Amino acid sequence: MLAGFSRPSAGQILWNGHDISQSGIFHQYKLQLNWLSLKDAVKEKFTVLDNVQWFEVLEGKHGKSLPALELMGLGRLAKDKARMLSMGQRKRLQLARLLAIDRPIWLLDEPSVALDDEGVRLLEYIIAEHRKKGGIVIVATHLSIQIEDAMNLRLPPRFPRRMTLVDMLDRADIA
Repeated sequence: MLAGFSRPSAGQILWNGHDISQSGIFHQYKLQLNWLSLKDAVKEKFTVLDNVQWFEVLEGKHGKSLPALELMGLGRLAKDKARMLSMGQRKRLQLARLLAIDRPIWLLDEPSVALDDEGVRLLEYIIAEHRKKGGIVIVATHLSIQIEDAMNLRLPPRFPRRMTLVDMLDRADIA
């Protein structure tokens, strides 16, 4: 809903006091958003640097791609084809895009998936730095990420989970 892919079934999402479901408002709102998903949109035939610069050019910005890649530990791979990247490196490339595009609202869907411990620490660092500059970060995750003063919202399961064999074996009343 925050990314605009669906509408709330009740209530509204306000940005600067205006309902984002209104088309003119949504256009202004989405220009403030930076969305990271499990689908990485990495162009495998592009270089690592081109994959970040492409998004930067679309924003009418320049000069932040290489520093972002270096911060994310990918500077030495900037001229390599993206098809050579591991899953963790692809995630770091996505995070470098966040930094290069530099929009105030980050919507992060499972941002730590595929990252090693160092990558998670870098993620936590860039989130903290973004928030220090007044940025907003909304994270949907199943894995622990350390975010100072975070507000946590735990949603109930949408659908009842089916009992698995492990659940059945763990039940005390089944012998």
